[in-house]
Amino acid sequence: MSVPIELNILRQQIDEIDSQLVELLARRAKITAEVGKYKSQVGLPIYVPEREAELIAKRRAEAEQQNVSPILIEDLLRRIIRESYHTQNVEYLCTNSQIKKIVVVGGAGALGRIFVDMFKRSGYSVQLLEQHDWPHADSILSDAGLVLVAVPIKLSESVICKLTCLPLDCVLVDITSTKQKPLAAMMAVHAGPVLGLHPMFGPDVPSLVKQIVVVCHGRHAEQYEWLLQQIRIWGGVLQQTTAKEHDDAMVFIQVMRHFCSFVFGSHLASENPNLQQLISLSSPIYRLELAMVGRLFAQDPALYADIIFDNEDSVALLTEFSVKFNQALALVENNNKGEFIKQFYKIGSWFGDYSKQCLISSRKLLLKADDDRSLSEDR
Repeated sequence: MSVPIELNILRQQIDEIDSQLVELLARRAKITAEVGKYKSQVGLPIYVPEREAELIAKRRAEAEQQNVSPILIEDLLRRIIRESYHTQNVEYLCTNSQIKKIVVVGGAGALGRIFVDMFKRSGYSVQLLEQHDWPHADSILSDAGLVLVAVPIKLSESVICKLTCLPLDCVLVDITSTKQKPLAAMMAVHAGPVLGLHPMFGPDVPSLVKQIVVVCHGRHAEQYEWLLQQIRIWGGVLQQTTAKEHDDAMVFIQVMRHFCSFVFGSHLASENPNLQQLISLSSPIYRLELAMVGRLFAQDPALYADIIFDNEDSVALLTEFSVKFNQALALVENNNKGEFIKQFYKIGSWFGDYSKQCLISSRKLLLKADDDRSLSEDR
């Protein structure tokens, strides 16, 4: 089927504009790379939320003046800005040049490797301490200014208890996803500065920009402030809380979420529906939900077993959840729609304005999910 000449002309004009967009993006990328170099020299953080918000607000206003959708411009800018953070993700200012050496226990692991890489990019001397290195641990640790424990949850306390000969001014840190027990173990074994961290991201993140790192203070905070500043320079967002508050929150944030995904995935596997058909028939929101379940089973099962099994409050909370599930099921069994709606309103009241915020913010995710639908899914 031949294409009308008028349509061909219009398409050529669009192609020319698209090529200009590519050239502009290339120019922008070169400039943002220079921005990254400057920030690394003076120690400015990669991510500055105020600057990003100001930039987006200005471009949205310009879009409105030219009858262009401000939502479109914001979506484009956020994607471009995210890419620019990656171009800036090269090297960083070292916030404590007095540190002779950083030792990462378990640095060959997936999450440990991220910190090893970031420390090296910041100019620190880094050495790994793996299982086969323990016969030489004393010499490896003798001049360490920072020891970061990055081992599986089930090994954390036993490994920490081995760190009995650290220099007094050495900062001892762990990045385990539970905090009370590891922090207590570090406080008991080391008289110097102690800090508990929980990076709220997995090993597949392209950078630390906008990634949450939970901070649970231990002892002598002034002696590890340089480390917190280093994480800020990397682009990380620090959220401070106590170890107990952290562990209480993680029961809801991690344990419940992962356990529900596990059960949902288990039920799907036992029922054995046509997975491709489920995907092809799903709207973006359901594909995203299914993707979150599927994502779980593409990762290390031992990690998620540790998260779920090693939290002392897991059984009590999950048992209570099963009670709520059965109560909700009873409403369906008894065809009690009125009580269901009543409870629906009550729960919505608890969420308050957050529900409306989620409705708005999720639209962006749904549009992205719809854009990513492949041709094979549509067939």
